[in-house]
Amino acid sequence: MPGWVSCTKRLNCHSIAQDVRIRKRLSNHGRLNAVKDIYLADWHGYTVVYSRCSHEMYADDCLHGLRMMEGLQGSPHVTQLIGVCFSNLEMVTAYYSHGSADKLETLLQKPNMGQYNTTKTRFQLSLDYVKSLFYLHNSPLGTRVMCDTNDLEKTLSQYLITDDFHLVLNDLDALPEVEHSKNKEIKCGHREIQGDFVAPEQLWPFEDKDFRDEAMPGYDEKIDIWKIPSVVDKLLPWNKQNNQIRQLLLQIHKKCKSRDPILRPSAAEVLKVYLSVNSIVEDQTEEKR
Repeated sequence: MPGWVSCTKRLNCHSIAQDVRIRKRLSNHGRLNAVKDIYLADWHGYTVVYSRCSHEMYADDCLHGLRMMEGLQGSPHVTQLIGVCFSNLEMVTAYYSHGSADKLETLLQKPNMGQYNTTKTRFQLSLDYVKSLFYLHNSPLGTRVMCDTNDLEKTLSQYLITDDFHLVLNDLDALPEVEHSKNKEIKCGHREIQGDFVAPEQLWPFEDKDFRDEAMPGYDEKIDIWKIPSVVDKLLPWNKQNNQIRQLLLQIHKKCKSRDPILRPSAAEVLKVYLSVNSIVEDQTEEKR
């Protein structure tokens, strides 16, 4: 926690029940979440976020989310876990006052936020997004894919903006595992997916037949790569200051949008380009000082 010089054990079921006090429901901490009830809470004078499964019908999704949140800790790209109770399907996480990334433009319009509305900060958020995908695709829990991302706003709502303007993954309820060694692919849900935002292989491929889940082909982590240019377009909008940076990303983004997933780069390849561009952004920032 801020200001601490040592660590403490995560809260367990007993300490969550004893020491965490709910303050109010968080309807603006990302999108309203049907799977979890999310609250602003207090723990020994610290503001935290308390969440619990909203209904037993979502128990499997909630349990998966708790396991992902616990198993992916140790990375700067995931919300800090403060406590977890598997038996009650509840957890306590860090609170970030800036909220979720789908509200970025509204946040930057606030009078005291103008200092962050820069190419450097916006590219940092874009870099954080790519880093998070690299982490998921190479995580200690295997190759994980972001499935709850069928449109741009929903994708951005999965991330929170930290106090120092970085992105952290916050909603981990839908991260299925691709196992390439076993030729095991994934499918994001059991319903037909539509729209231009999702990867082509997520769309029903048989125009002359009605959708059947059992006949839908599987896919892998390359669906995340397809979405990178669209997400970054939102985080780094077109304007005179951003155009040079976007030109440097043009070729890798073109590869990300290859209709054949085999032709798309890996997250590692995308990250390598982004890190090289970040060096240019840093140099330009230094020159302006």
